[in-house]
Order: sequence, then structure tokens, then C-alpha cells
Amino acid sequence: MTEDREVGYRPWGMYEVLHTDDHCKVKKITVKPRQKLSLQSHKHRRETWIILFGVALFQRGDDQISKAVAGEHIVIEKEEKHRIENTGEEDLVFIEVQTGESFDESDIVRYEDSYGRV
Repeated sequence: MTEDREVGYRPWGMYEVLHTDDHCKVKKITVKPRQKLSLQSHKHRRETWIILFGVALFQRGDDQISKAVAGEHIVIEKEEKHRIENTGEEDLVFIEVQTGESFDESDIVRYEDSYGRV
């Protein structure tokens, strides 16, 4: 049986939903070179990012910025501000595993955004 997968295109790149059920949602996210996601938080979910390809700069809170490379895991707790950025010249690809009470895209509180979505 083949299932249609949800794909979303954003100014920074794209995501593909690989799996969803009552307990989790799993996405493959691709961030284009020199692009970044908004500084955001979620009230109803925790996220774990697994870097597959590329080099990421990720931000936690207002000013904690770290580097991550392929094979590294990043855990974002509920209501923790976070952002990921591709500073390289090739795509940044990572898996995002969401766990919690809700996986709806409306569970995003944006604080800063390069694309005017705040």
C-alpha cells in the first residue's frame, strides 16, 4: 500500500512528513543554503532534531548558539525558543521527531522571522 506524504514548501526550504500517529510526527526537513527557520517555540510539543547532512547553527533561548554536524542530536523542550540555520553552501537536511499533545502547524509562536511571518 502506498501512502501520500505531506510535503510543505517554505521560503527557507521544504519538509516532508514521513510518519504521523497519535504519539509522534516525523519530518525530513531541508534548509536551503544561507537560509534559516524563524525563532519560535511550541506549547504542545517537544522536538528532537537529528542532523543528516550539512552543518547547522542552532539557537536555544535568546542567545545560546551552537554548531551541529551530521550524526548529532538536538533536543528542544516544550516552550523553549529555538531556531536552526544553514550557513553552508549545500542543503542542510535533518529529521525532526515531534512528541507531545499536538503536532499541528498552528502550534508555532514566532518571535523573529526573516520572511515577514511574525
